[in-house]
Amino acid sequence: MTGARPQRLPWAYRFAALLLRRPLLLLTKRDWRGIENLPREGGFVVSPNHISYADPLPFAHFLFDNGRATYFLAKDSLFTIPFVGMILRRSGQIPVYRNSAAATDAYRAAVEGVRAGKALGIFPEGTITRDPDLWPMRGKTGAARVALETRCPLIPVAQWGAHEILSPYGHRPSLFPRKTMHVIAGPPVDLSDLYDRPIDTKTLREATDRLMDRITELLEEIRGEKSPHERFDPRQHGVPEIGHPIKHDDIGRTTRSRIHREDGS
Repeated sequence: MTGARPQRLPWAYRFAALLLRRPLLLLTKRDWRGIENLPREGGFVVSPNHISYADPLPFAHFLFDNGRATYFLAKDSLFTIPFVGMILRRSGQIPVYRNSAAATDAYRAAVEGVRAGKALGIFPEGTITRDPDLWPMRGKTGAARVALETRCPLIPVAQWGAHEILSPYGHRPSLFPRKTMHVIAGPPVDLSDLYDRPIDTKTLREATDRLMDRITELLEEIRGEKSPHERFDPRQHGVPEIGHPIKHDDIGRTTRSRIHREDGS
């Protein structure tokens, strides 16, 4: 990989940061840990769990305020939203056309971005987790593929709290009382023993499983509880991997009930 520094942030990126950062400071509390694990220079891939439509904001806030503006691979439908799509494109975010031949364009753009010294944010689950208790589910191999191709650091991140602002697949935010955004970055996932192996299905699955294991361990630290022994796999449970799997209120009720039990309320 290269140690190149990215160029000055695009105007649209700076505009979005100006627009969103102050509300996040005012409307959320922050529990940020593992900042020392973020590379100070050079390109890398950073991969968090996905629990809410809202969680890209505290995740990006964590990285931006700690010196690494992050470029995201995001589903293409976001780029069709008026104004939002324009800001995403002009700020350098990368559309992913899932289940299509154009998906390879996103992969090439991600590899080029890392080699240009950028921090690339890739949600390895590809969508909000289908696990009923919001534990990380089976990961897709895109983040591991970019990391193996470029031999860059692959940073696991766990986050928790955004689902209290906006339940999974929800559309009605709950801002008060202020919620704490827990974000913790771990040391790079060690993939060095895989570098000389072909980047095939077996290698990608092994690398991805290591990544998901590290994210899950970090989330266990935040939540103070153990994850299920077996990671949720949508295919084995007959749950679609794209789109709205169930009514978001069902997941919301499950999560709220668990939180109430933990609080003793």
